[in-house]
Amino acid sequence: MEVFAAMASSFRRLSSLLVFVGFLSLLRPCACYNRMNSSDTDLAMSPAVATWYGAAEGPGSTGGACGYGDGVAKAPFESKISAGNSALFKSGKGCGACYQVACTANPACSGRPVTVVITDQCPGGPCASDAVHFDLSGAAFGAMAKPGQAAALRSAGSIHIQYARVPCSYPGFHVTFRVDNGSNPNYFAVLPEFVNGDGEISAAEVGQGSSWTPMQSSYGAVWKLNAPVHGPASIRLTSAVSRKTIVATNVIPAGWKPGATYSSNVNF
Repeated sequence: MEVFAAMASSFRRLSSLLVFVGFLSLLRPCACYNRMNSSDTDLAMSPAVATWYGAAEGPGSTGGACGYGDGVAKAPFESKISAGNSALFKSGKGCGACYQVACTANPACSGRPVTVVITDQCPGGPCASDAVHFDLSGAAFGAMAKPGQAAALRSAGSIHIQYARVPCSYPGFHVTFRVDNGSNPNYFAVLPEFVNGDGEISAAEVGQGSSWTPMQSSYGAVWKLNAPVHGPASIRLTSAVSRKTIVATNVIPAGWKPGATYSSNVNF
């Protein structure tokens, strides 16, 4: 019996040692990420390449493959946007996603993260060859610089950065719906804007009466329905990552107009 008791005691000590070693292994930092402090969390950052386009202090493009138009220069975007290569744009499914970007590899870099929204596509050149490439607006690129060093940083043209996906947050904004200019009595297309959380939308449906009709992806962040929509109509959105849904009840009024923007009272 003493022999068995000694063996049991040794087994317990060995088990405790293995648990302790396993705990220490969890504390070992991963070599594949850099960690960089942001204003509200400690994020795991991954490497990417960044360039910039458009005016030096501007919003990149006021057109853009996602469909946001000149809204990118206004609140809440405030020109802090980016075109993305295929890894970010995702054939339009990446429109609306938010990322923090920061740089430390250039003397003008501040190291402070800047939050940007994917609103455009960068299809060629280095965007096609780099694994992850942000073609930032001039305003967003310069925002990564130390005070007074924005022009110096932009003069570098292309820099290595760190990035992380972050939830979108638009305090004080509900989801709005901009009716596409090409909409007509038999065709309805709409762009959801200021989407909190995932930013990306994986499904949109129009509710008229008691029935819901799925919409199709048109281009970028725009959704379409090849059928008449008689207001008031509701729109149900499903977020791409969390799969949460919201319903903007009767957000599209009777007599809706192409080019008009209608605000809901909901957000993710």
